[in-house]
Amino acid sequence: MRPLVKVVWVSLCVLTSSPRARAEPARSRAEALQWVEGAIQGADARVAASRIAFLGEEASAASMLAAYVDAPDVRQRRAVATLLESLGVRESEPSLIRLAQDEDGATRMEAVRGLGRIHSAAVGLLKKLLRDSTAGVRREAAVALGALGRPSLGPTLITAAQGEAELEVRAAMLLATGQSQDSRQIRPLEVFLRGSSESTRLAAVRGLCLLGAKSGFAYAAKLLQSTEPDQRRDGLLLLEGLRAKLAHPLLTPLLADRDPRLAARAARMLYAGGEVEMEDWLVLASFHARGADKLAYEDELDTLHLTDEERTRVLKKAGVR
Repeated sequence: MRPLVKVVWVSLCVLTSSPRARAEPARSRAEALQWVEGAIQGADARVAASRIAFLGEEASAASMLAAYVDAPDVRQRRAVATLLESLGVRESEPSLIRLAQDEDGATRMEAVRGLGRIHSAAVGLLKKLLRDSTAGVRREAAVALGALGRPSLGPTLITAAQGEAELEVRAAMLLATGQSQDSRQIRPLEVFLRGSSESTRLAAVRGLCLLGAKSGFAYAAKLLQSTEPDQRRDGLLLLEGLRAKLAHPLLTPLLADRDPRLAARAARMLYAGGEVEMEDWLVLASFHARGADKLAYEDELDTLHLTDEERTRVLKKAGVR
């Protein structure tokens, strides 16, 4: 071992084995435990989760919370479910699965939302919860299953949607059907285009667009060509989450839209779908815009978390001083 490397290695060993180094994780865990106990006693669980995440103690907090999943007080079980959902770590899965079967509907809903956030593979349980007595649980189960993107779940989701009476829940199931990437569900989804509920029709269209169906794109195109900004905005929402390869023909014309909010949103969606050059487009558009127009581009740029150095690099590359 070279002398300098040896000195650095020895120094690191001394540092990490010192009482002070050992005390730092202990203090973090102790503070995390205080936040966990505070949430159990009625403090804001989401505020607690935010602080625990700052401490980097999400996994240890999830382990601590396992002791409370069978608490006799329903308010405490709700707090546990909310905190675990907010932490969003894989270590929370066993507790969330247990809470997703709780007798309290609100607890089940938070737990299922948590399972969706960590992309849990507890498919059997989630499929069962599509028939839960609580509408919010059914909705979150559909969201969780859709996030998995499994074609094998398409038939289950469309069948659930066909029997669902609650409009909001049905919309979630139709969207999840599209997210399943099961192209066999195009025809069943098209049936919902003839329904009387606008929310149901729009959810079916979005599902169809996710499956690359011509019927879905035709519906979205009609809205995007409207003279009404609100209808063009609705058309944009139908294309959220699509790969740029599918959305490009419809979104690209909107880059020249007279409403900068629509132009900025279209650019951000294309970037999210894989057209990385749209990041530069947004930076330049924001640089040249003024007043309220500039805010429209900045709102979308904020979601990309660019540093000042990255922005400067884009402007320099474009020859802007």
